[in-house]
Amino acid sequence: MNSPFPDSVPSRQHDADVTENTCLANARVVLEDRVITGSVTIEQGAITSIEESGHVPDGAIDFAGDFLIPGLVELHTDNLERHIEPRSNVPWPHAPAILAHDRELASTGITTVFDAMRVGSIPSGKARYLRYARGLSHELLELRSEGALKISHFLHLRAEVCSETLMDELAEFGPEDRVGIVSLTDHTPGQRQFRDLSKMKAHVAKRKDMNDKEFDDHVARLRALRERHGDKHEAMAIQDAKRLGAVLASHDDTTADQVAVSAAHGVRLAEFPTTIEAAEACREAGIAIMLGGPNIICGGSHYSNVSALVLAKRDLLDIVSSDYVPSASLLAAFRLAEMWQDLPRAIRCISQAPAQAAGLKDRGAISTGKRADLVRLRSIASTHAVISVWVNGRRVS
Repeated sequence: MNSPFPDSVPSRQHDADVTENTCLANARVVLEDRVITGSVTIEQGAITSIEESGHVPDGAIDFAGDFLIPGLVELHTDNLERHIEPRSNVPWPHAPAILAHDRELASTGITTVFDAMRVGSIPSGKARYLRYARGLSHELLELRSEGALKISHFLHLRAEVCSETLMDELAEFGPEDRVGIVSLTDHTPGQRQFRDLSKMKAHVAKRKDMNDKEFDDHVARLRALRERHGDKHEAMAIQDAKRLGAVLASHDDTTADQVAVSAAHGVRLAEFPTTIEAAEACREAGIAIMLGGPNIICGGSHYSNVSALVLAKRDLLDIVSSDYVPSASLLAAFRLAEMWQDLPRAIRCISQAPAQAAGLKDRGAISTGKRADLVRLRSIASTHAVISVWVNGRRVS
C-alpha cells in the first residue's frame, strides 16, 4: 500500500496547472545516499527517470547547480492553530487561515503536512480550551475537495488525555477524514513537558492572565481530570487510532518506563522525547524519534528539555519537525548536514523518514516511480532559499 489516503490532483484543478512532462536539469540532486549532478524527468505527476549528467536538454529547466531535494513531509506543526488564533483569544476566520497556512508551508518546501489539531477540551473555567477540531477539519477537507490547497494535507489528532471531552470529540471522526496520526498527549502538570511547574506557569499563566491562586487552582483541576479520566481516555485514543487507520504516536515521553508503556500500546512514533533516557529507550523499542527544528536552530529546548543536537550526536534522532516555525525543518536539516558531514542523511530526516513513519510509501525520496514532490533550493549568503516547489508534478510555488 502506497498511502492510506491516495492523493491525486483534485478534480477541480485546472489541467493547465498539471505538469505533463518536465525535465529538471543541471541540478545537484540529493538522492537517498548521495548527491549527484543530474536531471530528473517528471511525467504525469511521477518521477520517471534520473540521469547523472550536467547536460541540459532542449526544453528542460536549467537549475544552474541549484539543489533539488524531495518535498518535505511535516508530521507535527502548530502552524494552523497559529493562523486560526493569531493572538490569544483572537479567533480568525477558518477558510482564509487554512489557505494562508497552506501557502506558507508550500513556500518553505513542505509538500505533505499532517495538520495538528487538539481533540479533548476543558469547556469551563478561566483557562478553558474549547473544541474546534471537527469544524476546522471539515473546512480543510472541503477546501481540498475544491482543489484550493497547494500541498497534500492529512490530519494529526493530538488526543489530550487530561481533558473532559476527548471521547466525544474522537467519535466525531471517521476513516474518511484522512486522520494519519493520533498522538497520546498528556499535559498533566508535574510530568513530561511540564515537569517544571515554573515553566508551565510562564507558558500558561501569562497567556491566560492568571494570578498565582488561579494558576494553582488550574494545576489542581488538571491533576483531578487526569485522575478521573486519564486512563479511559488513553485507552479510547488507542482504539480510535486503530479504527481510523492512523499511526499511534506518543508525546513528550520522559522516562524509560513511559517509553515501555508507549511501546506496549503500539506507538510507532515518539514526538519530542524530553530526556536522553527516553530517547535511548525509544531506539531500543524501535520507535522513530522526532525532534523539533527550533530546538536544533536555537541549540536547545525552550522548556529546558534535552537538546536535539545532543541526541543527534548520539544517533538518537530520526525525524525533524518544524513544530512552531515552518521554515525550521529545512534550516535544521542543513545544520545537521554540517554536523554529520552527510547531506543525504540530514535530508532524509525531513522527507523519507517522516514519510515512512506515517506509512506513506509513495513519497519522501527522489526515486523513479515516486510522486514528483520536489523542491529547488539555492544557496544564498549563509542559508538555502526555496526557489520552486512541485507537488505531484505540479508547480505550486
